[in-house]
Amino acid sequence: IRPRISRRRRVLSRYPCCRNNDIFSSVAANTRCMEAVLWYVLTGTRGGPNRVRILRAIDERPRNANQLAETLDLDYSTVRHHLDVLMEHQIVTRTGDDYGAVYSPTETAQHNWDIIEEIAEELPV
Repeated sequence: IRPRISRRRRVLSRYPCCRNNDIFSSVAANTRCMEAVLWYVLTGTRGGPNRVRILRAIDERPRNANQLAETLDLDYSTVRHHLDVLMEHQIVTRTGDDYGAVYSPTETAQHNWDIIEEIAEELPV
């Protein structure tokens, strides 16, 4: 058992809104569940390390998907997928139209940036 998994389960069980892994978009807006959402989105699948890289890049400066793909040396469709997941969980926000849309962390994500960095320390980023 890896420590980050047991920690994620402990975080999920801490909040009634997250006990049944029902931590999708409506709950992500709730600050007290954001920690659980972040652990789920950043460690629950293989895409976690790339999502952390994307978050760090858009925290440095807002960028569109094409700029992120070039900066991070990732396929454009991969970046779009990760951005869609991060938006679904209200971790990033989009300004503008489809192709030229610029992404940045939500205010809630910025407020919980220390948790993102804590998670990043446990990932092969």
